[in-house]
Amino acid sequence: MANETMRANWTEGAAGWVANEAVYDAVFGPVTRAILDAAAPAPGLRVLDVGCGTGTLLAATDAAGAAAVGVDISATMAEAASRRVPGATVIVEDAQTADLLAAAPGTPFDRVVSRFGVMFFDDPVAAFANLRAACAPGARLVFACWRGEAENPVFTAGTRVLAARLDPPPAPEAPGEPGPMAFAESDRTAAILKAAGWDGIAVDAFDFLLDYGFDGGDGVEQRIAGVLAGRTGRLAQEQLRPALGDDAWESLVDEVRADLDAFVIDGAVRFPGAVWLVSATNPGPA
Repeated sequence: MANETMRANWTEGAAGWVANEAVYDAVFGPVTRAILDAAAPAPGLRVLDVGCGTGTLLAATDAAGAAAVGVDISATMAEAASRRVPGATVIVEDAQTADLLAAAPGTPFDRVVSRFGVMFFDDPVAAFANLRAACAPGARLVFACWRGEAENPVFTAGTRVLAARLDPPPAPEAPGEPGPMAFAESDRTAAILKAAGWDGIAVDAFDFLLDYGFDGGDGVEQRIAGVLAGRTGRLAQEQLRPALGDDAWESLVDEVRADLDAFVIDGAVRFPGAVWLVSATNPGPA
């Protein structure tokens, strides 16, 4: 099952996300704010964060006075979110198949939110139908997902240097395959939600700047840390670093650093970011 593959991938990669939590919070800050503005968590509402990661949306939801519940397929991510937001309920489950109201007992959810956490289901129609089944009539779904790789150079800058040295190189994702770009096509995303029973569907383009100079530095080392923590970076460290030795490995990392130079703008690494901001409403029982 693809979701088991994703569970293994996120379990393996979670340590990097936890270590770089502050960086991701900063560079994805505009997306976080857009989701929260659209979802408007407030006292009296119960909010489910799908693929909650280290708890960015959970923290904001809890601070707004809503009842915050997070679900993540990675136990490492869930543990980090629980530490960060002790007032939230965090469960380790596959949101595609889990009985979410049994796993997190309480009233049906009034909001479902996600920041880059819903693109990994092997059966997205079933997953969004399962999420809807845990929601109250009129509940609002709001999530952000990436548009195409061509519009998001953060996925290739630096990473391509490592990929070119791997043998075989990582296979590119097929269109619609579970992964970061699974919902790159807006029509497909809308059709999935419609098939899952959601109504009032809107898929709107949202452009932002991933600013790795958020702390006043040039952001180069922060971005290199992100490259090495990703799937290709982990493969490179596993396969290339022992074969190359320390000196040659550091030379390769210098090549990654040089590849980022094209994105140094006004003294810091900055990438254009392109996502879909998606919203929908639960019309109630079928």
